[in-house]
Amino acid sequence: MRTQAATRRPKQGLRSERGVALVIVLMATMLLTALVLSLVMVTSGETMLTANYRHSQEVLYGADAAVERVVQDILTVSQWNQLITASGNLQSSFTEGPTNVTLPDGTAIDVFKERDRLQAQTDAMNLWGPDNPRWQVYAYGPLSAILPDGVDSPVYVAVFVADDPSETDGNPQLDANGVLTLHAEAWGSGGSRKVVEVTIARTSTTEIERGYIAQRGQEEWNQRARKAAVQTPGGTLSEMKLGIGGGAGLVVQ
Repeated sequence: MRTQAATRRPKQGLRSERGVALVIVLMATMLLTALVLSLVMVTSGETMLTANYRHSQEVLYGADAAVERVVQDILTVSQWNQLITASGNLQSSFTEGPTNVTLPDGTAIDVFKERDRLQAQTDAMNLWGPDNPRWQVYAYGPLSAILPDGVDSPVYVAVFVADDPSETDGNPQLDANGVLTLHAEAWGSGGSRKVVEVTIARTSTTEIERGYIAQRGQEEWNQRARKAAVQTPGGTLSEMKLGIGGGAGLVVQ
């Protein structure tokens, strides 16, 4: 009987390995898919970074070009008080199109609302008390219209003018020292926005003495260190300083 019972026991064989190859193939496919997706994301990210940098530089150069353009008009103005008073507010010949525009990427720009925003920001900082600049719209328009032959660019620019706050006469709508401040803003594709601020002073020649004092991006709130930006109006700069850091941006005096 024991011999018969022993012969009825099922034989113990190896476990079935069917389906293992399928699992390995699926895991390899998932790994390769993850690698491909990572490569696509890296490539896409690099493309976006390159595009953003290109747009940022284009907008910065646009703001700088706007300053150079309007300075030529300011050279022809004998009484600078006409530029900074609300009643006079003599404007540049570069006032192209409406003051309310929408860029191809959907960015809406209202020049006078931007002026009001700039004025509110200046008043909130209140760095110069009664000499706080009172900004006036001086020039605006698409960068494509800044040259007679046109420029292939979607950038839109606006320039605001005010009395230099280093002048401590308590009247920001009266220029007594021959120094003004220009605030140029430019907007471009992808929400890019740049600001260039310049102080200009009368000289004994037809050239205007300029000092770049700040370049700020959309998210930056750097204080404008403009005190005594021009040491001797009508002459050459007696001192030049270059500093980066401390939240003051790029300052040249």
